Amino acid sequence: MNKPILLAGIGSALLLAGCNPPDGGSNTMTAAPAETDLRGASIGGPFTLTDQDGKPRSWTDFKGQYRIVYFGYIYCPDVCPVDLQRIAQGLKLFEQKAPERAAKVQPIFISVDPERDTPETMKTYVAAFHPRLIGLTGTPDQIAAVAKQYVTVYSKVEQKGTSGYLISHTRTPALFSPDGAPLVMLPVDDTTTSQAEGTPQQIADGLDRWVK
Repeated sequence: MNKPILLAGIGSALLLAGCNPPDGGSNTMTAAPAETDLRGASIGGPFTLTDQDGKPRSWTDFKGQYRIVYFGYIYCPDVCPVDLQRIAQGLKLFEQKAPERAAKVQPIFISVDPERDTPETMKTYVAAFHPRLIGLTGTPDQIAAVAKQYVTVYSKVEQKGTSGYLISHTRTPALFSPDGAPLVMLPVDDTTTSQAEGTPQQIADGLDRWVK
């Protein structure tokens, strides 16, 4: 497969999956593909950020583990918590089915709002979803560099009439192999049924297919 064509398709899918708050209002969602193969794509790479305990964490710390990487932010009013809940529920379903393989999966949440997402606020937030979810933040420059490596686009959207803001950002979780190579984008929107509760099962099924 031609890599430029592959990457162009991936970029389109990622951008379509972004939450885009129009005119300072609530985030809107556009369904992403059910699953997109990322093997061979130039996504990912080394970084060092700060976790919810205030400790430096590097990409190499997770060597030997499959990694689910999701970019979002704590103050997101709707799609981020829903996405994280579905990812966590999908991982829990996979833990019930295949606990030994599921133990190899590390979920990671990376903030695109480092100005507000401190380690202290991150700690409470990630604990609400899954006991093994790691939250990462850093300086604005650090986050910008990591987002670029992981083909994540984000921008601040000011809310009219207030001093607050939302973040428009890419929101598709990517699964990486134990050696850090990209494998697949996991679905956070249910594209096969109107029942939203089907999505965690789709994530669990995806993990079952890819995690060896």
